[in-house]
Amino acid sequence: MNLIIVAIGGGLGAVIRYILGIWIKDKTKERAIPTAMLVVNVVGAFGLGYFLSSFYGEIPVNAYDERPFLIIGIGFFGAFTTFSTFSVEAVTLMQKKKWGALTTYVLLSIGGSVLTFLIGFYLGL
Repeated sequence: MNLIIVAIGGGLGAVIRYILGIWIKDKTKERAIPTAMLVVNVVGAFGLGYFLSSFYGEIPVNAYDERPFLIIGIGFFGAFTTFSTFSVEAVTLMQKKKWGALTTYVLLSIGGSVLTFLIGFYLGL
């Protein structure tokens, strides 16, 4: 049953990530950094932080058997945010020797995700 719950959350997260990514690409002009995936990952980090703090009041260590964590934390936000796409886009910037854009993208993606997770977490308390 847990696999089905994760799959449902993951399916929703992946579809919403795709729709949001397309929408952002349509609304913004081409930039030096991949804006759509940056926004998705930072928004997802915020959402996960907010969910964990508002639902659990902490970062749960042993929540892998709890259905809310499985569907929302692992399923939805696991599929909504994507480290694999981030990696592809970072390597593409590296291959194109766009060092400034690469540095900006990596710092904003990682730093922004950690920062927005913390903001979401503390807003949810």
